[in-house]
Amino acid sequence: MFNRDRWKEIIDVLTTNWFRTVLTAFGVFWGILILIILLAAGKGLENGIKADFGDVATNTMFMWTRSTTKAHMGLPIGRRFNFKTEDVQTLRQNFPQLRYISPRNQLGGFGGNNNVVKGIKTGAYNVYGDYPEIIKQEPMTITMGRFLNQNDINENRKIAIIGAGVKDELYEQGEEVLGSYIKIQGVNFMVVGTYKKNSNGDGEEGQKQIYVPFTAFSQAFNRGNNVGWMAITAEDGASISDMKNGIVDELKTIHKVHPEDARAVGYFDLYEQYSRVESLFGAMSFIAYFVGILVLISGIIGVSNIMLIVVKERTKEIGIRRALGENPWSIKKQILLESIFLTIISGMTGIIFGALFIYGVNALLDANGPVDMFMNPSVSLGVVSSALVILMVSGLLAGFIPAQSAIKVRPIDALRTE
Repeated sequence: MFNRDRWKEIIDVLTTNWFRTVLTAFGVFWGILILIILLAAGKGLENGIKADFGDVATNTMFMWTRSTTKAHMGLPIGRRFNFKTEDVQTLRQNFPQLRYISPRNQLGGFGGNNNVVKGIKTGAYNVYGDYPEIIKQEPMTITMGRFLNQNDINENRKIAIIGAGVKDELYEQGEEVLGSYIKIQGVNFMVVGTYKKNSNGDGEEGQKQIYVPFTAFSQAFNRGNNVGWMAITAEDGASISDMKNGIVDELKTIHKVHPEDARAVGYFDLYEQYSRVESLFGAMSFIAYFVGILVLISGIIGVSNIMLIVVKERTKEIGIRRALGENPWSIKKQILLESIFLTIISGMTGIIFGALFIYGVNALLDANGPVDMFMNPSVSLGVVSSALVILMVSGLLAGFIPAQSAIKVRPIDALRTE
């Protein structure tokens, strides 16, 4: 129940020496502020790095072939081999937990020669022979037309989907793109769509790629049933990292590679890298909480010390109240309320200033554009709720020892105190 006299007394006690009260409250204010800023900074870094992954299916691995380093079954060291399109069906049968298996061939690459011609314009671009599923593993936004479909694969259609960067370099402003033709190493492909990559990590290069049907690519550039590399994604709930060794062993068996040849099949486990990033940010959050709570504890200790001094200064008053018959619990509750009130007010001020700081940082980022690997720093409502609980518990702890000290004062001793 609200007691006006009790709260008036609390305000009077805390404002009698306002400078001391402000300095004491600053410790709690600073602890909460540091905690919020550290967590927001960690979240901003996490958002920035995860944005580099974009919407890419992170439960994915990429596999390719290299030279063998061990002789096996009469085959020599240094043998080059290729994955085959038949390998895809074998993997589907033996690993039912795989969601997508996308064989891929590629032309061009970074620093390659000009391989695409449109009229009098030329350019050097990555050209991928793909299956339609690749858009689910490497998401992009189709800005005009469409992406590959199964009929394109079945009918070996020579069609192409080009990136925004390719469009800007090969086409004039306002020129019709859909239905036009480009020559890829002398072979005509009709453009049926344009895209823009969703992933920030691809940068400019990600917008300068061309996708054509895998079958048309193989036919046009004499790849037969060879596969340059594969993108393999596991079903939700299954870890591609756990399946990785089994997949590699299966492919080694198919292509007669020594089981202990660690180099013949190369791979990049995106899920493993993503898991490491997740672990890193988990550790960063722990450190932020640890440092913030340590700073907060130092502030709470300051509150407790000040409350002890306040109790000492009010020893005579407490003795008189005890002599007049006031319940010890009433005196204890008074000290606890003073401590909780001081702690919560200073802590809430820290939360408000922290929220304003985060708002200011986000406003700067919106005005000047995102900083590399840092975007949208924020603190969840759960963190704020946790901070409020910490403040209440801290206030109780800060006032407990002074309150115990207050009720242990004997009235006769308190009245003798000068």
